Amino acid sequence: MALGILFTAAVGLQAVRDRQAPLASPGTEHLLYVRSPEFLKRAALSYDSLVADVYWIRAVQHYGQTKLSAGQSKQYDLLFPLLDLTTSLDPRFNIAYRFGAIFLAEQYPAGAGRPDQAIALLEKGLRQQPGKWEFAQDIGFVHYWWRKDYVQAAEWFTRAGAMPGAPNWLSPLAAVTLAQGGNRESSRRLWQELLGSADAAWLRTQARFRLSQLDAMDQIDALEGVVRLYAQRTGSPPRTWGDVIRAGYLQGLPIDPERHEYQLNPSRGTVTLSERSPLNPLPTPEQPRG
Repeated sequence: MALGILFTAAVGLQAVRDRQAPLASPGTEHLLYVRSPEFLKRAALSYDSLVADVYWIRAVQHYGQTKLSAGQSKQYDLLFPLLDLTTSLDPRFNIAYRFGAIFLAEQYPAGAGRPDQAIALLEKGLRQQPGKWEFAQDIGFVHYWWRKDYVQAAEWFTRAGAMPGAPNWLSPLAAVTLAQGGNRESSRRLWQELLGSADAAWLRTQARFRLSQLDAMDQIDALEGVVRLYAQRTGSPPRTWGDVIRAGYLQGLPIDPERHEYQLNPSRGTVTLSERSPLNPLPTPEQPRG
């Protein structure tokens, strides 16, 4: 009983510390004092779920602080160990698997840039819950969106679609992925299906964000076409959007789906997002694998 009271007090103290100064002590923000899930499960006594909550909070804090930091070299090195500890303490902590996988897979520096670790985390969840079609679907998403491996993505969508309770759009999506992998419209369909079927608000938010990114990519293509047309007809590229507007090619300043003005590079004739736009960074085009 005494050990239980002391451990509960320690967990409470850690939670208070994280709320007041989360992972911010100079020189210690990238230290993880317990790295062994097996040791932590023994030390947690019967408080596995409570300690899992604490480590999940630490994982979210580590991701958020690193993402928002102004440093040139962001280090997400504690993210996977924290998520591994969380899901070892509570193997059915579904949001830690699914949301954690997004943290890990997200393109650096907005995220850890480790889709391999995201897949490893989701496969761990699938070993704990073999019938959880959402984990198989998420592995397919990681292969599709971040790894550009459309063969593996299709295989995982097929596997997810065959599981009990899976939505009926998953199996046809595998065929679309193989036929049109990397096509922007197939990506749009994938996120639209997720937006319409996701039962978690954070997952719907993620789908809306990805759809906005795809809209921005379409708009950038269209704007660069306008810039090329202006240059062909006038003999020189536009210096500002004002030149394009005065020539009648645009009716106003072009803005992205998040209401930030697109940036024009007159020397290259390219269009990019504003540095302030939350849609940064846009997915980079890559050649499909397989």
